[in-house]
This record gives sequence, structure tokens and C-alpha cells, in this order.
Amino acid sequence: MPVSARSPSNMRPSTLHLPQGQWDTVLDCLCAHFPAIDREVWLSRMARGRVLDAGGQPIGPEAPYQAGLRVHYFREVPAETPIPFTESVLYVDEHLLVADKPHFLPVMPAGEYVEQTLQARLAKRLGNDDLVPLHRIDRHTAGLVLFSTHRASRGAYQALFRERLMDKRYEALAPALPGLAFPLTRATRFEAGEPFFRMQEVPGAANTETRVDVAEKLGDLWRYALYPVTGKKHQLRVHMAALGAPICNDPFYPEVSDAADAPDDYSKPLKLLAHSLRFIDPVTGAERYFESQLSLT
Repeated sequence: MPVSARSPSNMRPSTLHLPQGQWDTVLDCLCAHFPAIDREVWLSRMARGRVLDAGGQPIGPEAPYQAGLRVHYFREVPAETPIPFTESVLYVDEHLLVADKPHFLPVMPAGEYVEQTLQARLAKRLGNDDLVPLHRIDRHTAGLVLFSTHRASRGAYQALFRERLMDKRYEALAPALPGLAFPLTRATRFEAGEPFFRMQEVPGAANTETRVDVAEKLGDLWRYALYPVTGKKHQLRVHMAALGAPICNDPFYPEVSDAADAPDDYSKPLKLLAHSLRFIDPVTGAERYFESQLSLT
């Protein structure tokens, strides 16, 4: 989308298609749709060109409401806490970027994180506002994230994940499971759990699948190799906890030890790493293999 010259060049906007209603202005609709955001905040954003229409033109306080109108707006978090870890760029070309994400850094803007995200940092570093992640990993997880750098070829790379043509290997440190035979497959049904940020296994047809193997036995802890076939939220964390080996330092599974908004304890990173990606490049036809330079200790 075209972006107004007054818009922050290193951030990607969020988008809202205005719902049906009886509002007089776009401003009235935004205030009703986002009750936690004061009217004065929206007025300030509009005054600074941070609320735009589909063509990238600023929307003012008097702009008339229209159901279905596409509105782009730039989220802002006052006093955003810096995350004291740095990402690495392992590879970049005209189509792809491969980044090594540290623990605690979100991939995309969400909640209290806007600029302290992998996407925002890389867009600023490369000067590429069209940088889009092709998949996501949890904020607590470290390792590889693949980005599209060019809109024209994006769909071809997105299809690798949608059609399960991307071989993904994770590593995790977790308690030993000498009573189980490996490799094994965990296939269960996931639904949202409690609190709202957790997932849970429930009876029913499986909608998740993970292959689990042992990469190294380290006494009471083992290094596991995890191969997710599906990609549900917190899938590896839930499956390992259900097997009886919750991943070390997991604050949510099997029980919640920290609130979702609790300050991060940087001395206790989740021992889960997106270790490697292997796939056939849909543009060049070449086999690609990327491996994280990070490790679990």
C-alpha cells in the first residue's frame, strides 16, 4: 500500500475494515471499535498522519463513516521496553531473508510490542517496508524466521508452509523420558485453553502433529529433535508437556508460572530453538538449507 510521507517509514500499519454501524465519522467508529484507546489518542494519530485510507491518504476527524472502508493505522506503545538481545541476518537476496531471532523478541507487532519486534527491526535495518514474515515462532522461542523481501514472489514461498513442503527442525531441552520409545508421533486436537493465552489438548480428531526424537541424552535432561507437521500455536510446548517432559523454563506449560504480562526473566529463556529449515526454492528450483547459529545450553 502507498504510505503517506507523514507516516513512520520503518513500521507497517494495522488494517481495519470498518464494521456495520450507525456512526457519523470514521473517528466515531474507531473509538467504538477500540474502547480501550481514548478519543484523544485517535485525534493525535490523525493529526500526525497515522490513520490512512486504502490509497495511503490521511484520514481526518471529519471523514465520513462508510461500512467496509479499509483503514490503515499505526499502533503506538508509549515507553516501549527495549529488548536487550540482537537478531542476526543469516541470508538475504531479492526474494528471501533468513533471520536468527533471539529469545523474548516477538516476530510481529502485537500487544505492547511495536518497534521491539523482529519485523520492525529488520525493516528499519534494511530500509524495506515490504518485509513480511512467511511464518511465526513464539516470542519465547529463539531461532530461524524466514521473511519475504519481495511482494511478487511472496505467494510462492507462503505456499511452502501452507502445503507442508517446508521441513522444520526444532531442538528442545526437557526432562528425560526413559519409559518411552523414540522416535514417536504426537497427534492430538488443540483448542483454546485457560487463561486465554494457553492452548490445550481435547478429545476429538487430531488437528496437530509432531514427530519427536532424542538427539542427545544429558543425564536428567535430554536434547529432543522436534519436527512439527502442523503449525498450531504453542504446539511443541503443549505436546512435550503432555508427554511428561515440559520444555525447560516454560512459563505456561504444564502450569502457568508467570502471568502473560509479567516482566521477562532474561536469565531463564525457554529452551526451545527453531534449529533448521530445508526446502526446494519455488523460484530457483534449488534445494535450500538454513541452520541457526544459536544453541541451547
